Amino acid sequence: MELYHNQVTRSQGPFSIRMFHRSWGIMMIQANITAPCAVLDFPTRDAFAKELKAHHYDIVGISSIIVNVGKVKEMCRMVRELSPGTEIIVGGHVAAIPGIEQMVDADHVVKGEGIAWMRRHLGEDESAPLKHPLIKSAFGRRFLGLPIPDWGSTTAATIIPSVGCPMGCNFCTTSSFFGGKGKHVDFFKEGDDLFEVMREAEAGIGTRQFFVMDENFLLNRKRAMQLLSRMKQERKSWEFSVFSSANAIRRYTMEELVELGISWIWMGLESPNSTYAKLNDADTIAITSELRRHGIRVLGSTIIGLEHHTPENIKDEIEFAVRHNTDFHQFMLYTPVPGTPLHKEVKGQGRLIDVDLADIHGQYKFNFKHPAISRDQSKHFLDYAFNRDFERNGPSIYRICRTTYEGWKRYGQCADARIRARFEGDRKALKLMYASGLWAMERTLRQTNQAVSSKIQTFREEFEHSLGPQSSLAARLLGPVVLWTTRREERRMAEGRTYEPATFLERMNWAPDGA
Repeated sequence: MELYHNQVTRSQGPFSIRMFHRSWGIMMIQANITAPCAVLDFPTRDAFAKELKAHHYDIVGISSIIVNVGKVKEMCRMVRELSPGTEIIVGGHVAAIPGIEQMVDADHVVKGEGIAWMRRHLGEDESAPLKHPLIKSAFGRRFLGLPIPDWGSTTAATIIPSVGCPMGCNFCTTSSFFGGKGKHVDFFKEGDDLFEVMREAEAGIGTRQFFVMDENFLLNRKRAMQLLSRMKQERKSWEFSVFSSANAIRRYTMEELVELGISWIWMGLESPNSTYAKLNDADTIAITSELRRHGIRVLGSTIIGLEHHTPENIKDEIEFAVRHNTDFHQFMLYTPVPGTPLHKEVKGQGRLIDVDLADIHGQYKFNFKHPAISRDQSKHFLDYAFNRDFERNGPSIYRICRTTYEGWKRYGQCADARIRARFEGDRKALKLMYASGLWAMERTLRQTNQAVSSKIQTFREEFEHSLGPQSSLAARLLGPVVLWTTRREERRMAEGRTYEPATFLERMNWAPDGA
């Protein structure tokens, strides 16, 4: 639920990015059926029981990731007890587990895309136009111990153009779940269609920022350039956070990426010695450096424990990853996840370890016998990678600020008013929000990482000089407040304090009596 804190900024203590994401799949299904439907997202046990008792449902659909299979089993039990006669449908990545039908008491297990399946099951028109719901990309966000509002221009809208990935990496759960290599499901094939969806989200949520949940958005250049054409016609200064492979990024010039509004890219770096097609002949250090010089923030993703890794060479590979100096860096264990080609291959070799499904997520220990690295060593190297990146490159919040500043310096006076307007928005955020954060980070790190603290100080002084007295004033007035909230957050984390998402209940096509 906390993607960033769990697998990207997990070693950054009070500087870690905190936020939750909704369960977009069930929101998409609800928006595309005509039957009365309620979405209960992040339910507590009491909330789930209350809803089952308050209304008789013909169908209860349960969506889950693999690690929560135990919760799915219990929810099925509760439905049988509290709502006899209700049909149970289980979907989401949990459906990829071999033998899931014997693990949970469900009437149907749906593997793959669920909108078409549910329409067929309900006797509705499977080919009806797809309606994209209004989805805020995140909620419950926190920044150095401070809450960030979840409305208007401070948040982004999630847009889902397709599911699956045609690249078909052997470890990829989404690729295998939605058809495998060379296959994916397009919801919006044309840039014009995407533009209309985004325009609706802009009006409904009041944002110009979009998180595009597509495994390799830039791979479809025709669609992306058609979207850019519409943006130019309508003078839209939108910005996009996207997933993209290195080979897809190279299909564009930096100017095209900036014109398109790409402000953040999640890119798989995997390993300098990997053989994945998405990295063929790609100088990933040069690519990430160039992106950041143009104000495009990068989240690099590196795999720990590939077959060629050994205790002798893995630290060199971690150093290579850290040298990218990306704004964020995700490290994940090489993990045969149920349902993937890698899982089938490793199982066939007799190398799977009997591990609780709740621990198969790439952020704990191996679930297979590696040729050179033990299960306990895998956790050691994973933790080392996160710690090394933080030690060398500092908090991601600082890195974001630095990259955003580079973009503003380059494009803040751009002749194209549409581009200039986007970077003017970044300048305001830098002056009001990041200035005080830099001041607090610099002082917090003085005792634990003087080298990074000095880097932040040097950058902050240049930053304040360029942006004027307002940013300097904000740093000195608000900086002590942010320093206090940062230290408070540090104490909370040391006490084991965690955050939980709110429960959402949303009804659609609901009759007055709830029937």
